[in-house]
Amino acid sequence: MLRWRNLSVLLIVGLIALVPSLAAARAGGSYRSFGSGSFFNQGSRGTRTYDLPMQRSITPQSPRTAGGSGYGYGYSNSHPFWTGLAGGLFGGWLGSMLFPHWGMGYGGGFGRIFGSVFSWLFIIGLLWLGFRVLTRRYAPLSAPHLGPIGGGGLAGYPPAGGGGDRGVPLAIVQSDYQAFETVLKQVQAGWSAGDLAALRSWVTPEMLSYFAEELAENQSQGVINRVEQVELMRGDLREAWDEGRLHYASCLLRWHAIDYTVRSDRHPGEPDAVVGGDPHHPAEAAELWTFARSPGGKWLLSALQQV
Repeated sequence: MLRWRNLSVLLIVGLIALVPSLAAARAGGSYRSFGSGSFFNQGSRGTRTYDLPMQRSITPQSPRTAGGSGYGYGYSNSHPFWTGLAGGLFGGWLGSMLFPHWGMGYGGGFGRIFGSVFSWLFIIGLLWLGFRVLTRRYAPLSAPHLGPIGGGGLAGYPPAGGGGDRGVPLAIVQSDYQAFETVLKQVQAGWSAGDLAALRSWVTPEMLSYFAEELAENQSQGVINRVEQVELMRGDLREAWDEGRLHYASCLLRWHAIDYTVRSDRHPGEPDAVVGGDPHHPAEAAELWTFARSPGGKWLLSALQQV
């Protein structure tokens, strides 16, 4: 029984250690690749910024921007009593395992029975909690399917928040869809060239700061990410709204491109020049892009989320 108990503890520790490693793998590994999931859940969507999972944003979290979604607040903040209770139970269980002859440990008959049952209940509960965390973290964003880009608008999609201080529905026309595709291609071109001046014309200042940070990390590691031959396969408008000072539109973009990373100190023909990706075959990506503009102005990329 002691052997199984020790194995259970090791399993729990392994599960806890696995969560950050999975997140790191999804972030693109040791180098920053635009098409490989390095950029995810960052930017601003006005009053709807936190309707979807958001990891980095200059928009402050507040009841007005939270929209009742719950993202941005940890479980311990919203349930302090249960968090404290769980911590106390965990500490008691861990102490009974480390010091079985103190108090009601595993040294006595009743303590052995109670401790064994409680240990397995705790292990099962912790495994279930870990499963919920992983499934929630990597679950795809859900939204209705509205057809190819340029072929719909907001038909059949109720605006989140019901208007009011969270904006009113905004009509999107064909020229807007064409602008979204242009932004996609221009942002990829500016990223591949490492040209912040070019990116400044197509993204908000907030997104520009994120791109500058990622490009600096690539430069520090001596790598360059190339995203070439970008083609938009499909674009689905998810919502568009007018907040008065700014307009917003969120689209699920499915596109493919040649996405690979090379060493900056190698020539393209050298065998070890490529450190990631495939310079010969296109890779596909599905991302939720949110665009913003002042009324009558040009659309800019204001948020980017992986799906």
